[in-house]
Amino acid sequence: MPTPVPPPERRPRASLLRLLLLAPFVGVLWVSSYNSLTPALGGIPFFYWYQLLWVVIAAVLTAFVYFAER
Repeated sequence: MPTPVPPPERRPRASLLRLLLLAPFVGVLWVSSYNSLTPALGGIPFFYWYQLLWVVIAAVLTAFVYFAER
């Protein structure tokens, strides 16, 4: 008879790290914080480069949480 496999242990730290993944949603969905044309960065209005910056931030946060949970 095979021995039963114990359930994986739940790490509370992993759950707290996953809260970091909410930051991009809050940053992009709170439109009134970036609904502006100024300051422009290289001729690109703030509205656009702010959203593109969150793409990079989200990728970095996702990688950080992934490697921290490994």
